[in-house]
Amino acid sequence: MTLTSLELALLACLALAIGAVAALALARRAAPAADPGLGAELAGRLDMMARTQEAAKAELAQQLQAQERTLGEAVAKRLAELSGKVGESLEKSAKDTSTTVTALRERLVQIDAAQKALGDLSGHVVGLRDILSNKQARGAFGEVMLEDLVKEALPPKVYEFQKTLSNGKRADCLLVQPYPPGPIVIDAKFPLEAWRALGAAADEVQRKQADRAFDIAVSKHILDIQERYIIPNETADSALMFLPSEAVYAELHANHADLLQKSYRARVFIVSPTTLWATLHTIRAVLRDVEMRREANKIQIEVGKLYVDVERLDARAENLEKHFAQAEKDVREIRISAGKVQKRGAEIRDVELGESRDAVAALAGPPTRDV
Repeated sequence: MTLTSLELALLACLALAIGAVAALALARRAAPAADPGLGAELAGRLDMMARTQEAAKAELAQQLQAQERTLGEAVAKRLAELSGKVGESLEKSAKDTSTTVTALRERLVQIDAAQKALGDLSGHVVGLRDILSNKQARGAFGEVMLEDLVKEALPPKVYEFQKTLSNGKRADCLLVQPYPPGPIVIDAKFPLEAWRALGAAADEVQRKQADRAFDIAVSKHILDIQERYIIPNETADSALMFLPSEAVYAELHANHADLLQKSYRARVFIVSPTTLWATLHTIRAVLRDVEMRREANKIQIEVGKLYVDVERLDARAENLEKHFAQAEKDVREIRISAGKVQKRGAEIRDVELGESRDAVAALAGPPTRDV
């Protein structure tokens, strides 16, 4: 540790004082009976040294107090700066902490919402699994999806749900269309159990068995639709089998081309939600075209009636023109007659004026002559 100049001076003074005391003691021991003047001189020097030491102590105390004040002010200033910086740092940390906590709360709210949505979705998935595991509920599920698609794509007047046919069979949906092709039936049932068994097959043997069972189930359903819903002179010569599962539809097209050929021969066309949507829009376009043709026939009839009205109007305009020509002729003749009447009136007026002048002359007598 380094010593300041004031501390060195203090140490020097202390060393001198100690040396003086030591010298005085040695002098007393060496010459106890020495000259008293020498003792007084020595005492004076010691007293002067003591006063010098006291003055040095006082000066040292003042310097120490000044340094203490300076050091206190510096420490206070430093502490104030440090306190300000610490305050700013704490305030910034508090703001950052508050922002982080707010963001964390928002994230927690989002996580809670996501967890709730996942819980709801899990419930929906469980409900959908329960629906698909029950044949009757599965049929209702397919019917609901079919109704939503049909209601979204077609106007209400061109479809009927749960329509009972003449053979007593009830169709899930009947699309009312003009002949040809006529009303088309859509069936919303599908063989989900066989398809699940096909997907759950663990080895090649089980897959072949499940594949055979799937073919049998789908073939039977195709024949049932053909027998129930294709009725001559009542429905169209084709029907639609709606599969509310794109996976089953993809399986049929990927690995069961023979079933598709069998459905084509039976005039039972298999559709998924996507292909049914396209089919319904095609039917809507056909119905719109039929409606436009029907309206075109009405327009042609109305145009024919309008043409008859125009001919009648032309005849009446011609008659009116004749009437106008006759009226013009009559007016012209009336004007001629009026001119003649006016001329004769003028002649009569001139005759009357001439007779009046003759009567006046007769009353006045014969004219006199100048002499």
